[in-house]
Amino acid sequence: MVEAEIIVPRKGPITKAMRFGILSVEGLQSGLLRTVFLTLLLSILMLPLLRTVGLRAFSMASESYTSGTHSAAFVTCPNEQVAKDLARGIVEKKLAACVNIIPKITSVYEWQGKIEEDNEVLLMIKTRSSKVSALAEYVRSNHPYEVAEVISLPIDQGNPPYLKWLGDVVPE
Repeated sequence: MVEAEIIVPRKGPITKAMRFGILSVEGLQSGLLRTVFLTLLLSILMLPLLRTVGLRAFSMASESYTSGTHSAAFVTCPNEQVAKDLARGIVEKKLAACVNIIPKITSVYEWQGKIEEDNEVLLMIKTRSSKVSALAEYVRSNHPYEVAEVISLPIDQGNPPYLKWLGDVVPE
């Protein structure tokens, strides 16, 4: 067996590079730190975009959903009995898949030039966006208020199986 010895010259390109800090340990460490810092900074700045892209990719991979296809509508009622009657009728007529009844809310509003304060019940209604007009008509026809609240917001994202169920229950 032959042993080889590596001889590093005391003068030459490597020792000159080390003397000027190009290949020094400190130079390599500061470069590494700069790289890590920039990577972290870019990651933090890109997080909102990456989150949005990831959520959309997950949504596309699991179920296809078009933003705004479904809506959440809100209706205030004077009491729980009116709320239950409206909710049951809305679901029976396939105007919504689900209605949540949220009791004991306080509404402060202006009516006929006066500030009013009433205890009410809130309906949170999940439906197809295409059904909101029919839903509003049903509420106007069956609600005791002279001017019934019916407002809706499009659903941008959600649990794909839930949104599929909602679409299956409420026909076009």
